[in-house]
Amino acid sequence: MDFLHWLILLAIYGIALGTAGHALMYKRDPRSALTWIAISLAIPPVGSLLYFLLGINRVRTKAQKEKQRAPLTIWGQGLTFGSPSGHNPWDALAPQYREIARMADALTRWPLTDCNAIDILHNGETAFPKMLEAIRGANSSVYLSSYIFESNTTGREFIEALGQASRRGVDVRVIIDGIGDLYSWPRASRLLAKHGVPVARFLPPKLLPPSMIINLRNHRKILAVDGTIAFAGGMNIGDRHLATDQNNPHRVVDIHFQFQGPIVSQIEEAFLEDWGFAANETAPPPSKPHRCAHGQALCRTVIDGPSKEMDKLPMILVGAIAAARHSIALMTPYFLPPQQIIAALQAAALRGVEVQILLPEQNNLPYMRWATDNMLWELLQHGVDVAYQPPPFVHSKFFVVDEDFALVGSPNIDPRSLRLNFELAIEVYDVAFARQLLAHFHAIRNTSRPVSLEEVDARPLPIRIRDSLSWLFSPYL
Repeated sequence: MDFLHWLILLAIYGIALGTAGHALMYKRDPRSALTWIAISLAIPPVGSLLYFLLGINRVRTKAQKEKQRAPLTIWGQGLTFGSPSGHNPWDALAPQYREIARMADALTRWPLTDCNAIDILHNGETAFPKMLEAIRGANSSVYLSSYIFESNTTGREFIEALGQASRRGVDVRVIIDGIGDLYSWPRASRLLAKHGVPVARFLPPKLLPPSMIINLRNHRKILAVDGTIAFAGGMNIGDRHLATDQNNPHRVVDIHFQFQGPIVSQIEEAFLEDWGFAANETAPPPSKPHRCAHGQALCRTVIDGPSKEMDKLPMILVGAIAAARHSIALMTPYFLPPQQIIAALQAAALRGVEVQILLPEQNNLPYMRWATDNMLWELLQHGVDVAYQPPPFVHSKFFVVDEDFALVGSPNIDPRSLRLNFELAIEVYDVAFARQLLAHFHAIRNTSRPVSLEEVDARPLPIRIRDSLSWLFSPYL
């Protein structure tokens, strides 16, 4: 019996040491690695099980295997969709922005495209009718991806429109994140299937075979129609994005974008890459770029996620901050930037760039606000302007530099978006577009509450402890 007892203990601690060794070798964030090592050694059976379920990036492993086995999950993936105008888009860039574009060239497989048109869509009241109109008028294809797809009134409008498009012969495909699909009941994926719409759930949790991947979520919001028009930004599908509905306690203020021009082909290809993974099938070829959309915007799609070898979005953000000469405007619902972005913002403020950050006063995830409050002093003491927007919760996200460069899309500035989620952003070089975003930014800034270093330092000790504990676990928030 003693021998069996020692054998069991040896096995338990052997597994714990193996778990700790795996975290040490494969976790890139030292705080994350140290936390998993401590949990694994402190509570061996439970810690190892939690690490197996939550700590291993199976998406990257699977993606690498698929890449070795079959490099192309999309027919024709990697096509060079550039400038249909015949001009070199780089000719229109100022020298400092050519450096950002050159870096993005190296980080992404897509070229900069010209003559794109972009419309800013504020809240679901503006965005949803435009999206539904595009679906109802589709002739060949409708590709929609959403982190959350609710089955309420708005969701059922989309389900009906998608079902009608599918029945008239349009190639309709829908991706819903496997966790986001659980946010409403009945699940939108089931209702879509009943309407004959092909739907794939991205990494859904399941018992057989066991798969409980809580992280590694598909946070992209995409609608691409006929290869001619696309929508992307921060909005999910649901009633919560109807910001004028005073009777909805969960209403959200948000911003979305409509794109026309050659950038649509890149957005479409991003969807099809996800479809190949989520549906486990070879996706059709993306549309070739259509003619110019009578717009002036230079655009490029940037996709990032845990299956990628490099952190594209943080690198592009740091590069853009370093290129700033006059101003930086950042609006995001969740703000827990990595140290390299904090340092870049500090350096920009110290060299005289006006750095302004807008965050929501009312956050749907209070612990995110607590963690943010714990680190704001690092920016405030270097002259960064931070303000909180009044309720309701503001989910809008965009980044503008010098009235010339903008980054819009699904990413937040937090560890989940920059390390754990699959995100889609659009890199935009267009003065008119940047000025529209800045006008919106400054209008909200004028009604927002500025945060001072004195206010942050004056937090009572219990609040500081709460905020510090929230920040400690920020890699997992």
